[in-house]
Amino acid sequence: MGEVIRLSHGSGGEASRKLVEDVIARYLGNEALDPLDDSAVLAAPGGRLALTTDSYVVNPLFFRGGDIGSLAVHGTVNDLSMVGARPVAITLGLILEEGFALDDLHRILASVRDACAEAGVKVVAGDTKVVERGSADGVFINTSGIGAIPDGVDISASNAAPGDLVILSGAVGDHGIAVLSKREGMDFATSIVSDSAPLNRMVEAMLAVAPSIHAMRDPTRGGLATSLNEIAVASGVGVEVDEAAVPVHAAVGDACDMLGFDVYYVANEGKLVAFVPESHAAAVLEAARADEYGREAAVIGRVVEDNPGLVTLNTKVGGRRILSPLSGELLPRIC
Repeated sequence: MGEVIRLSHGSGGEASRKLVEDVIARYLGNEALDPLDDSAVLAAPGGRLALTTDSYVVNPLFFRGGDIGSLAVHGTVNDLSMVGARPVAITLGLILEEGFALDDLHRILASVRDACAEAGVKVVAGDTKVVERGSADGVFINTSGIGAIPDGVDISASNAAPGDLVILSGAVGDHGIAVLSKREGMDFATSIVSDSAPLNRMVEAMLAVAPSIHAMRDPTRGGLATSLNEIAVASGVGVEVDEAAVPVHAAVGDACDMLGFDVYYVANEGKLVAFVPESHAAAVLEAARADEYGREAAVIGRVVEDNPGLVTLNTKVGGRRILSPLSGELLPRIC
């Protein structure tokens, strides 16, 4: 039997990259799709547009800090923001399973409404399908989003340059551990809450002080390590990260130690990593920290000419390790 699709193909790591690059892009590649940024940048009369699409199959549907509805809005808004676009509108497609509780649908749609209000976007189109019992795990959501890119902004994974500082907007790992703990019925001493949040206003503030930001990613599937690798490879540069500078909440770190997870590969839904010229890094850091979702922002590393395409971690004990992209499946169904 030939090769088949496996869960690891949806993890955001190395298997996902190969599926996209070797299979999907083989048939659909074009100048807008080929950069493989979080949103495609399109020329349009009077300016440039960003377009993105995503599907959400998180299990469980409700978790500490959010649910599939708010997650879908936040993920779409954030993907637009990662190329510097100001989100304008989104679409919402619902695939509902026969027997799904109407009360839960009301709860999810109220969450969508509230998340849209916070992000300043509207749902302008949508579609609803109902499938047989056992076919959709309750509800799946598909979204698309469109945004406008301001003049002078050129953000892409391929733009990182030696000398850039790497800024992380806050602690990593919260979302993945929050979803896992709910799914598996785990009770940690301290409740861990998803970081799911819209980042568009923080990005606008960052760009207001430094439109020269080179690259950004929201480290969702595959975590921080995979996002850094994507940018290092796309830009042909090396990235050095200081472990002591990476914020990790104590409860998340303890949970990862207990479960045998590496926090650098655990998913986030309300964080970003930005590659910024050193001369503008202080201003960008201050702008991020002024936003409620960036209060723990920190400079965690820098871009170097050595070891292009490689991400290395300077450990707290004085050692050095390579942070490779995620290989296989760490936490299934987290978005």
